[in-house]
Amino acid sequence: MRMNRRSFMIGTAGAAAGLAFGAGGSLPAFADSTRLRATWWGSADRNKRTVAVAELFHTKNPDISVVGESISGDGYWTKLATAMASQDISDVFQLEPSTISDYSKRGACLPLDQFVPSTLKVDSFGKDMLKLTTVDNKLYGVGLGLNSFALFYDEDAFKKAGLTPPGSTTTWAEYADLAVEMTKASGKRSYWGGPYGARYNYVFDAWLRQRGKSLYTDEGGLGFGVDDAKEWYAYWEDLRQRGGTVSADVQTLDQNVIESNSLALGKSAMGMAYSNQLIGYQLVVKSKLAITLLPREKKDGPSGHYYRPALIWSVGATTKNGEAAAKFIDFFVNDIDAGKILGVERGVPMSPAVRAAILPTLNPTEQQTVKYVDLLKDQVGAYPVPAPLGSTEFDQNVMRPVADQLAFGKITVAEAAQKLVDEGKAKLKRS
Repeated sequence: MRMNRRSFMIGTAGAAAGLAFGAGGSLPAFADSTRLRATWWGSADRNKRTVAVAELFHTKNPDISVVGESISGDGYWTKLATAMASQDISDVFQLEPSTISDYSKRGACLPLDQFVPSTLKVDSFGKDMLKLTTVDNKLYGVGLGLNSFALFYDEDAFKKAGLTPPGSTTTWAEYADLAVEMTKASGKRSYWGGPYGARYNYVFDAWLRQRGKSLYTDEGGLGFGVDDAKEWYAYWEDLRQRGGTVSADVQTLDQNVIESNSLALGKSAMGMAYSNQLIGYQLVVKSKLAITLLPREKKDGPSGHYYRPALIWSVGATTKNGEAAAKFIDFFVNDIDAGKILGVERGVPMSPAVRAAILPTLNPTEQQTVKYVDLLKDQVGAYPVPAPLGSTEFDQNVMRPVADQLAFGKITVAEAAQKLVDEGKAKLKRS
């Protein structure tokens, strides 16, 4: 497992500085101030923006200093698990829609209702937006921006190949044919039309919603059966054998971070991710990228998409500085200058005031993500039930490994489908 950790110290004697330390680097204590620890994952661009906002926060709140740590790949969740076990969770830490329910139920998050609206001024977000980070009637986090699932594609590659790129009504059958055509038309070795998406639980989520199913039930179980999983795996295996997906050894490199995605690695012309990540992808891909909806079952059928908080700041349940942590989060989502630094890298801002202020400052790539969220306005369905306890383990320790075993030919489609359901049920029940 790859772990890449970077630490940053923000705020010392009134002068803000971003200092990089190795994995074992020690950080000095600060006298006469509250020191917050913040932890997140993401690209180098996200690190730069986050540190800049933390520096600005310290400038405006000199009595609060911030020590930040960025951890890449699945190492983030390993670090969080260790922190939970030792009752030493960061004051502020990053979650996502698929993990907030799981970790709040595990006792990792501090309920934030006590800070609303005195410190956390989130009324302007709208009640529905707060529901996205509410679990069991308690607010366990604040969304940092809106996004949804998305299909990215290399616009230059499609032009060079003379192929029409995917669009908002492209079906899964059309996508498969297009991916195969792109592999052939590219004329490049070790380059394919798209990813082997069988291991992406968020794509499976949209696939199921297009068919009237769901990833999870209201009761916290699996919302699909063996036949559904068999159809899913059969699609990707057929596409892989036709040459439309990257090889198994390339796909297993994907640690659910931009740098290891097949599109970012220059191994595929299309990639599946979250809309806010277009900015990070464009920074590492030389060709011009474009964004559209995930393929759908039928042209006139449901898209399977829904609005989601792109990422979430939560406060550690063991913090001794809850008020200061809430103040930092409020600054992150409501300060206009902070919003201009952050742009839409973590999603389109929840705050109407911040959204209006930053729109004129966005570059063309950032504007694409805003237009995409607007495009979805009439396409999104209801927000799903919160991911149940054990959902993170289901994703990391069941869905991804099963898909990898299938891609490497170690198990059949039927075996993969049965294994996904059986082991998935066991993970959710055990949790």
